[in-house]
This record gives sequence, C-alpha cells and structure tokens, in this order.
Amino acid sequence: MRVGLFATCLGDTLFPDAVRATALLIARLGHEVVFPPDQTCCGQMHVNTGYQREPVALVRNFAERFGDSSIDAVVMPSGSCAGCVRHQHPLVADRYGDAALRSGVAVVKAKTYELSEFLVDVLDATDVGAYFPHRVTYHPTCHSLRMLGVGDKPLRLLRAVEGIDLVALPEEDACCGFGGTFAVKNAATSTAMLRDKLDHIASTGAAVCTAGDSSCLMHIGGGLSRIRSGTRTLHLAEILAATRTAPYAPLETPR
Repeated sequence: MRVGLFATCLGDTLFPDAVRATALLIARLGHEVVFPPDQTCCGQMHVNTGYQREPVALVRNFAERFGDSSIDAVVMPSGSCAGCVRHQHPLVADRYGDAALRSGVAVVKAKTYELSEFLVDVLDATDVGAYFPHRVTYHPTCHSLRMLGVGDKPLRLLRAVEGIDLVALPEEDACCGFGGTFAVKNAATSTAMLRDKLDHIASTGAAVCTAGDSSCLMHIGGGLSRIRSGTRTLHLAEILAATRTAPYAPLETPR
C-alpha cells in the first residue's frame, strides 16, 4: 500500500518526532510512505475560529496534494486534523468551493485516516511489534473520541505493546482544556480543566501520558512540566514505533 503522510502544523514545527515515528511504523509494517512536499495546513484552525471562507485555498491544496490516485491512503498522527479533513473540508467545499473542489475533497475524505484507525481498520493490526517497558496512561482526545469515533482502537494497540504497564486514566473522556483558541479566550476555564486532568494523571503513577494529538499533549505536557510532576507526554506513534532493537530514548527529561 502507498501511504501519503500528512505532517500537520504542530508536527512540522514542534513535534517532528511524532511524524517521524508514524513514517517509521508504517514502513516497518511493509508499506511505502510518501510525503507530498507542497502540503500545508489543513485549515482546521481557521474553521474552528469561525473563518470558513478563508481556508478554501488550503483545502484545495490538500485535495490536490493527496488526491493523487497513486496514494492509497492518507494518514496523520492527529485526530483533530483527520476530523478536519473528513468533516470540515466538505463543509468548506460545499459552501465556498466549486464542483472541482467538492469532487477532490470527496476523494481525499474517503481515504483519510487518523493513525490508530489506519492500523486497526485498514491494516487489521493491533500488535505492531512495539516494545515499551514503562508505565503509561492514555488520554483520548476530544476530536478523535467524538468527531472520528476511534473508540478503543488506541487502547487495543497499546495493550499489545510488549513490556508496557498500561493503567487506566480516571475520567479519561474529560477534555484536557486545550481546544485551540479556547485555551486563550477562556484561560481560567482551560486552566481549571487542565488541573483536573493533571490530578488524574498523577493518580495513575504513570511515567508517560500518551494521546493521538500533539496539540493536547502540548497542553498537558506544559502543565506537567510546570508542576514538575516527573510524568512526560509522548505521542502514541512514538510508543508504537519503539522496538526491542530500536527502543525509545531514556525518559529522564520530561517535555
């Protein structure tokens, strides 16, 4: 299978290890990974903030870059970006696009997946040969849980990781408080929500809190760092990419 990898804005600028791990993992499972070099932002931040007309050019670029018939699937380490492509791109195309854009968006929507969806639903793989001998707790991000409906796919993948000590996160489905500009516009509420999330993470005694979205991990990781909790954040892809022969680097320095 030929897989088009979408890096996402945060992956490109702040969390390249998650993107790199996604590519390594898919390649390890025997599939070709291609990286369209002219990819840009998917436009999620514009639509979420109420600017639906402005990202038309971004949506068109995404459809053109990943609509290539030689690309069998489009995969990204982000539930929020996958949700944008599958749900918000059609909205933008229908309201402000032309027939060509609507057609292109439909083609790409049908083959776009968040990483855990791709592994479980498309490749029918839960045991990906990962090795991660650390205590881990999992935070299901809002877009992956509610917009995409990935369900327990990330947990099924984590349970199959050799050596892992996977512990349940209390009130796991509660939002971490990030929500993009929500954290800026409603800082007090966001901080209170984050505080609850940090308390629940601390109760697990986990060395690592993982999730499928770097944005939420950035928010949670900032909070963990400020209180010097000793727990670090790590993208799901980075755990799944680790093996006995290529283990993850030591965890002494929390992000």
